[in-house]
Amino acid sequence: MWPLWLLASLLALSQALPFEQRGFWDFTLDDGPFMMNDEEASGADTSGVLDPDSVTPTYSAMCPFGCHCHLRVVQCSDLGLSLSDGDRLDGSKFMLLVVVGPLGLKSVPKEISPDTTLLDLQNNDISELRKDDFKGLQHLYALVLVNNKISKIHEKAFSPLRKLQKLYISKNHLVEIPPNLPSSLVELRIHDNRIRKVPKGVFSGLRNMNCIEMGGNPLENSGFEPGAFDGLKLNYLRISEAKLTGIPKDLPETLNELHLDHNKIQAIELEDLLRYSKLYRLGLGHNQIRMIENGSLSFLPTLRELHLDNNKLARVPSGLPDLKLLQVVYLHSNNITKVGVNDFCPVGFGVKRAYYNGISLFNNPVPYWEVQPATFRCVTDRLAIQFGNYKK
Repeated sequence: MWPLWLLASLLALSQALPFEQRGFWDFTLDDGPFMMNDEEASGADTSGVLDPDSVTPTYSAMCPFGCHCHLRVVQCSDLGLSLSDGDRLDGSKFMLLVVVGPLGLKSVPKEISPDTTLLDLQNNDISELRKDDFKGLQHLYALVLVNNKISKIHEKAFSPLRKLQKLYISKNHLVEIPPNLPSSLVELRIHDNRIRKVPKGVFSGLRNMNCIEMGGNPLENSGFEPGAFDGLKLNYLRISEAKLTGIPKDLPETLNELHLDHNKIQAIELEDLLRYSKLYRLGLGHNQIRMIENGSLSFLPTLRELHLDNNKLARVPSGLPDLKLLQVVYLHSNNITKVGVNDFCPVGFGVKRAYYNGISLFNNPVPYWEVQPATFRCVTDRLAIQFGNYKK
C-alpha cells in the first residue's frame, strides 16, 4: 500500500499549476550562444523577413501533450522521466519517479500551432524528420533539434518552413548535410554529427546565410568538393575539432571570422589566406602548426585577432608589424625561444593604427628577462603582455 504522505505528494504534483514562461530564456537551447532576442521570439520584424502582422501575440489552444506553449514558443525539450531522491519514514532512501512527458519523444509532435515562431525539440529521441512533420508551420523562425538521434531527413521535410532563419541540428547522427535547406536560412549549426563530405551545390540558393557552425564532424580536406561554398556570403564559419590538415580551399571570400581550431593543420602556406582579405578574427589554436610562410599574413589587412596558441611554432610569425589593425595575438603554449625587438611593432612611430591590447607568450621556452622593453612599444599597457609560467 502506498504511504499516505507519498499519495499526498503525488496529488500535489497533479494539482500543480501549469508551467508559465515568464522570460523567453527559461530554457537553454544549445551549448553555444543563441542569437535570438526577445523581439525576435515574440514575432517582431527585426530582419525584414517576418510578416509585420505577426507582431500581435495570439494564444492558441493547440499545444502538444507534455510541451509548454506560450507566446508562439513551443517547448518540447527534455521529454522523459525525472528521478528524484526521497526519504521514507524509517529514514531509508527511495526514488520518486515523476513522469513529465512521453518516454523520450520519438518523432515531431502533432498539433503544433501554425503561428509558432520557435519550436524547441532538443534532448529527445527523434530519429527521423518526415515529409509532413513541419506542415503548416510557415511562420517558424527558429527550429532547435539539438541532441536527438536524427539520422534521416526527408528531402522535402523543410519545404513548408519558408521563413526559417535559424536551424540548430547539432549533436545528432547525420552523415550528410540536410538537402533542400530553406532559402531564408541565416544560421545553421550542425556540429557534432558524422558528416564527412560537403558536396558542391548543397548550399545553393542560400543567399541570406550568415553563420555556419560545422565543427565536431570527421571532415578531412578531401571532403570539401570544389565549389561547395559557391554563392554563400558568410560572415562566420567554424570547422573545429575535425580532421583538417590544412586550411580548406574555396571558402567564402566574405568571411569575417574563420575558426579552424583543434585540427591537425601543420603549416600555413602563402596561398592559403590569399582570398580572405576581410577576416578580422582567425582561429588556428590547438593545431600542429610548425611553419607560417613569409608573406602569408600580408593578405589579411583588416585582421584584429589572431589565435595561434597551442601549436609548435619556434618563433613569432613574420608580418605581424604590418598588420595595422591587429590588437590581439595568442601565441602561448608553443616552442618560441626568442622574441625580437621588431617582431610585433613596426619600425618608427605613427605607423600602426591600432595598438595591441593583448599579447600572450606564456608557456613558451623564451627567457622573458632578455626581451627588450622596446619590443612592446606599440602595446596599450604592460598588463596586456603575458609571459612566464613555462614548464618543461
